[in-house]
Amino acid sequence: MTIAIVEDEPKLAIVLQEYLQRDGFVTQVYGEGDVALKHLLANPPDLVLLDLMLPGLDGMSICRELRRVSNLPIIMLTAKIEEIDRLLGLELGADDYICKPFSPREVVARVKAVLRRTALTANEPDSSTPPDANHQTSNANDSPAFQLNTDTASVHVNGQSVSLTAVELRLLGVLCDRPGQIYNREQLMRRIYEDNRIVSDRTIDSHVKKLRQKLESLDADTTYIHSVYGIGYKYEPSVD
Repeated sequence: MTIAIVEDEPKLAIVLQEYLQRDGFVTQVYGEGDVALKHLLANPPDLVLLDLMLPGLDGMSICRELRRVSNLPIIMLTAKIEEIDRLLGLELGADDYICKPFSPREVVARVKAVLRRTALTANEPDSSTPPDANHQTSNANDSPAFQLNTDTASVHVNGQSVSLTAVELRLLGVLCDRPGQIYNREQLMRRIYEDNRIVSDRTIDSHVKKLRQKLESLDADTTYIHSVYGIGYKYEPSVD
């Protein structure tokens, strides 16, 4: 597999190249952002190690341009701790990030982890979007008035509705498509993030919490999403 290293520090790029090659990877090294983007678009590698600060074109711009046309796995490299929140907040679609200084062995391990996750996701059926434009569950325990509408990104309960974010829509779609099935956080991460980015367990928990609050605002007497201790979450409407 081919790993592109976009890094303007020659010594660091050489170290990363040597460690990756020891593990059997083919490597490409680019020191300037604009040159790197041209080659990455023309001949996409299997994964990109992308430095944040680059001459010519910065890492954020490169990531943004790649995401417009590809789900190519990207690991961001940054020496600025304060940039991490910005990276995540902009939701550019990077799969992971590593802070400098770092161990080359850690980088290789992260590369392998992202490639494994990407391969797993590619082999799974796509359930990131509910199958029907207006998805209505049919489980016997469901409220007959519950409806998830992907056209309007909203959920309707008993004649009332509330808007959902794109992630909340995909999350609820995955859960209510199979009432009673328990999904762990890893499975949910792979299904709701179409660009295969890596997020923490806390991110999934936060989305579930906000989704529960919205459902509760429509129907305070019913619990729709249940936590299963030590495993994850399931959709199974039950009257409190």
